Amino acid sequence: MPPAEGFRPPRWLRSRHVQSMLASIFVRRGRIVRRAAPLIAAQRELLLDCGAGVRLQCLASSPAHGSGRAVVVLHGWEGSAESLYVLSLAQLLFEQRFEVLRLNLRDHGATHHLNRELFHSCRLPEVIGAVRALQARFAESPLHLVGFSLGGNFMLRVAARARAERLDLAGVIAVSPVLDPEETLAALEHTLPAYQHYFLRKWRRSLRRKQAAWPEFYDFRDIAQLRDLRSMTAELVQRHSEFATLQEYLRGYSLTGERLATLEVPSRILLSLDDPIIPVGALTRLAHTAALSVTLTRYGGHCGFLERVSGPTWAERQILAQLGA
Repeated sequence: MPPAEGFRPPRWLRSRHVQSMLASIFVRRGRIVRRAAPLIAAQRELLLDCGAGVRLQCLASSPAHGSGRAVVVLHGWEGSAESLYVLSLAQLLFEQRFEVLRLNLRDHGATHHLNRELFHSCRLPEVIGAVRALQARFAESPLHLVGFSLGGNFMLRVAARARAERLDLAGVIAVSPVLDPEETLAALEHTLPAYQHYFLRKWRRSLRRKQAAWPEFYDFRDIAQLRDLRSMTAELVQRHSEFATLQEYLRGYSLTGERLATLEVPSRILLSLDDPIIPVGALTRLAHTAALSVTLTRYGGHCGFLERVSGPTWAERQILAQLGA
């Protein structure tokens, strides 16, 4: 599939690492948070009953004169509803009079106290439960789903289960979604060490919060001493999941093979050829379905797609256009 030519950042902004890091680091936070002030002022917390005793948090922002259309936005691994890329898109959607529903996965944001069991990436039923609960609350029109990185992976898996779970979805957009988790883990091991250090730091902080919330159940001090993502993931899978091996766990949330064969909801993947942690070769191993389209760009890094340091990203403009904003 040839890359789309619509996104061509200036030369100084074409580095995949610059694109990826600018998507999340503090350099852009002040400007984005200031712009998102109306969204944040309007937000209210929803604690969603997701079934089986699981609760997930959603921050819902309703504009004064809403269009009746709702968009669920889901962050990536160790991100949250407060992540810069989430806030940036959410404010743009809010300005276009969408109901904006920023969902937090289990143990993300300030939610470690809500559920005793530990987060892992195969907890699809509770995300389906969250979407069902939001569908009941915002029933004026079908929900739109937007996800970044692991959030994009979750949203595509939710959509593939839509008919079986009786979900009424208008469409899905997945930005830089995890396609094959084993390949992503390997990519993290072979790209710049800064990426693995970034995720290790955030994951250790998350585990400390989980232990503080449930001290009688968890002691992660020895796991936190491990020095790479593969070792930490394997140890946590062995101790705190139903999976026999790391490989079984990683296959459990892969999008390759027949995972998306049942996809009927119009879905779109936005992905860059130079993404440092999502190898695009896995696209050839996705199930063929008329409901899925893929937009590849030559540049963009991981969840970047910045044409300038400030202002809407190319991916955000694509999302707004697809939603008819």
